[in-house]
Amino acid sequence: MIKPLRKAVLPVAGLGTRFLPATKAMPKEMLPVVDKPLIQYAVDEARAAGIEQFCLVTGRGKTALVEHFDIAFELEAMLRERHKDAELKLLHEASLPPGAFVEVRQQVPLGLGHAIWCARAFIGEDPFAILLPDDLVLSQTPCLKQLADVYDQTGGCVVAVTEVPHEKTSSYGILDIASDDGKLVAVKGLVEKPRPEVAPSNLSIIGRYVMRPEVIAELARMDRGAGNEVQLTDAMARLIGRMPFHGLRYEGHRFDCGSKVGFLEAQIAFALKRPDLAPAVSAFLKNYVAA
Repeated sequence: MIKPLRKAVLPVAGLGTRFLPATKAMPKEMLPVVDKPLIQYAVDEARAAGIEQFCLVTGRGKTALVEHFDIAFELEAMLRERHKDAELKLLHEASLPPGAFVEVRQQVPLGLGHAIWCARAFIGEDPFAILLPDDLVLSQTPCLKQLADVYDQTGGCVVAVTEVPHEKTSSYGILDIASDDGKLVAVKGLVEKPRPEVAPSNLSIIGRYVMRPEVIAELARMDRGAGNEVQLTDAMARLIGRMPFHGLRYEGHRFDCGSKVGFLEAQIAFALKRPDLAPAVSAFLKNYVAA
């Protein structure tokens, strides 16, 4: 019997140094794309996939992330008093029910694998999703929902994948492919940040995963990989052969909001999808292109 997917881990302990000085006093995951912070996009995507319980793996200076999902009594009272019903509705839609949200600390920056291991008590014996808020996906069906549908069929691990230029494989976790039907890829191996000349493919993992709890035991070995960090990719690779493992060529466009260019592109793409903003944004873009 396949256990239902109801838990998600969001690793958000990074310092966001590429966005200084904006992130000096504000977590990078609170940077807004149009009018919603990156962390909210990730949580909304997870909820659309049936996720009910969330764990933020945070670090020092990240309290704003927890506050964002708390109830702001004074703000809500003011909105009611001024009959700002639309704004109040937005706050209620963003909130999580009591008990659905926990926080754990990653005290030392030892990599993504270590961050996931920090959430081991939350994960327990259940399957879980991982969402990296830096990766924002614009799609008809939420990206994690696409992965969850595959998990419901296979019961194994599923990662979202996309093709990257061969010369950039050293920046990503790369799949070694057993078979590929153009959408679903059976995985026979994983390599973290391989040099282009030895990369087994150019299919890269992006920041969406569905994992079985067995990966925690592999992470607990605390083996150091690329960058002298505990790599999630290395732990996942040791699960291959013990359970189904697939990569999904997801539908949608991914924006790397960990980079300034990707973040700016996401602003424009998401604004153009908004009926209330698209006409004005299209108009001013034409002015800049003409100039």
